[in-house]
Amino acid sequence: MSPRKTSAAARIGELREEIRRHERLYYVEDRPEITDAEFDSMMRELRGLEEAHPGLVTPDSPTQRVGGTPVSELPTVRHEVPLFSLDNAYDEKELKAWLARVAERLDGRAPEIVCELKIDGLSVSLVYEDGVLVRAATRGDGTTGENVTPNVKTIRSIPLKLGGGEPRAAGAARVSKDSPSMPRLLEIRGEVYLPKPSFQALNEAREEAGEPLFANPRNAAAGSLRLLDARITASRKLDAFLYTVARWEGEEPPETQEDVLRRIEQLGFKVGPHWTKSDGTFEEIRKFLTLAQLIRMGRDLPFETDGVVLKVNALADQKRLGATARSPRWAVAYKFPPEEALTVVRKIAVQVGRTGVLTPVAEFDPVPLAGTTVKRATLHNMEDLSRKDVRVGDTVAVEKGGDVIPKVTRVLLEKRPKGAPEFVLPSRCPSCGEKVVKAEGAVAVRCVNPSCPAQAKEAIRHFVTRRAMDVEGLGDERIEQLLSQSLLSDVASLYDLTSERLEPLERWGEKSAANVVAEIARSKEAGLARLLFGLGIRQVGEKTAKVLARRFLAMEALTAASEEELTAVPEIGPETARGIRDWFEKDSGRALLQKLRRHGVRMTESPAAPAGEGPLSGGVFVLTGTLKGRTRDEAAAAIEAAGGKVTSSVSKKTTAVIAGDEAGSKLDKARALGIPVWTEEELDRALGKTR
Repeated sequence: MSPRKTSAAARIGELREEIRRHERLYYVEDRPEITDAEFDSMMRELRGLEEAHPGLVTPDSPTQRVGGTPVSELPTVRHEVPLFSLDNAYDEKELKAWLARVAERLDGRAPEIVCELKIDGLSVSLVYEDGVLVRAATRGDGTTGENVTPNVKTIRSIPLKLGGGEPRAAGAARVSKDSPSMPRLLEIRGEVYLPKPSFQALNEAREEAGEPLFANPRNAAAGSLRLLDARITASRKLDAFLYTVARWEGEEPPETQEDVLRRIEQLGFKVGPHWTKSDGTFEEIRKFLTLAQLIRMGRDLPFETDGVVLKVNALADQKRLGATARSPRWAVAYKFPPEEALTVVRKIAVQVGRTGVLTPVAEFDPVPLAGTTVKRATLHNMEDLSRKDVRVGDTVAVEKGGDVIPKVTRVLLEKRPKGAPEFVLPSRCPSCGEKVVKAEGAVAVRCVNPSCPAQAKEAIRHFVTRRAMDVEGLGDERIEQLLSQSLLSDVASLYDLTSERLEPLERWGEKSAANVVAEIARSKEAGLARLLFGLGIRQVGEKTAKVLARRFLAMEALTAASEEELTAVPEIGPETARGIRDWFEKDSGRALLQKLRRHGVRMTESPAAPAGEGPLSGGVFVLTGTLKGRTRDEAAAAIEAAGGKVTSSVSKKTTAVIAGDEAGSKLDKARALGIPVWTEEELDRALGKTR
């Protein structure tokens, strides 16, 4: 090696160590020592030296955090140690029952319990060999996940190379300790999350671009980590907390969860700041649960939390307790009850949906709730509004269902202003002014004007969704803009859009216009099932659309089908058949189909595999709960492709119920009827797949 190269190698080594130290100080310990400009100067010098000496570039260099080329798909990786999801406890009774089961399995001994604030993010597993990050993977189905190493490398708080540091005691000041022993192989697990400020900035940017907003930070984090282009992931500014060790090969492995948290922090990982070790009594655990609730309510956390994770402290006890097919017996997640906030209703507006249904919406004083600020909640229908008797001026309790969708749960009648009038639904559509109607025996009140602007907007919104025609880049703001500019009138008018018509509009440009036009053109090949769902025919949801498409294969055949022919199709009842016939017989429906045909939208479906040829032929299956490796829609598609039938209710004819996490009443009914209950892994085996 030449003296010049030797000198460059030495300087590169110095810069890498110094940059790693400052990354840890800034991203992990939150105590930077230098300015951003000084840090950037070191990075520029390192990048320049590596460009001049490419043979000296190593995978753990700070310059390798962001790759340059998107991948076509995420490769899969098998977890050497299964990455389980946790069982949940929703109240003190369930938590006490878990503690009792743990003590029973440990011969009546109540073990020490470590309580950690639960981070609402996406689980990841990181593998380090000789201190260098070599692989990062998502949980997937617990056995097989997706390799997201390039994306995880963009997270500054995750070290590319392990180093020493000073650990923190739980909730205490930083304490000194000898340098940690470096494991030869370390598999560590934790949670990737999107900090609240980053989430807010991301949604503001998406709103400005007319793109759909993320519902919550967890969804945004999950989507960001699974992007095919790590450069976009880097721009999202993800963060991570690490909290458990799956494999530690080397000297002095930790013996307790408490030791795990201290040791991994020494190695350079970011550990959640709120945790404690208890003696295992419920009284001690309750103290931390109360503290955790206060911390959450304080709203000064930069991340979302939805509970507390309790873990048996001794790793030997964890090993003895073992796991079920889905969850470890030595840990449980105590979920906080839905957060509630009080606010005052200032207005009850009425929105018009794509099928013309009028829906009352309570607009109230903005209030922070479960990590976001909410100011409106749908009241679903007049029956719901009448039952709750919500009035303008009322003080109401608002919570988020599943910490996502705001809803009014109750009215504080003692705070109602005197003379507050009962809300009355308008007799005319607030969008087009036409009279509204209510069918006999129906709950919904509708605008039946096919030219109603509000219905057109909602119809287009539905048409472009991922589960329908899947057109990216057309969010609410852009649809409203195009409607106001008379560039859109119905779903068929989407196919009249051109780059030349879009580019001059505010907040559009050559690239965004071209991308949207390309997306719209691509949607022409979506197929009959997606088209039927996208048209928004009453009673025709995604599943019914698939059933119809597979039975009739072409729009012409479906259009000509009588009510009797439709009801002969499994799962198509008389009301659905009437709704389908009504849609096709209306002039507006026939005219819309004609426009779509002229634009070349495909109205056929590929024939399904012949019945009786799949491994699940003749079987009837029900899906419940959250699956790990796929969505329920994807699972249903796999079952149907294998010859099985998926229904929504459990009966004696059900072959098996496939139960995921947080399965509900369908699981209880299956057990009561003696119906077999399958895990997702058992479904895979039945499908002939190995994971």
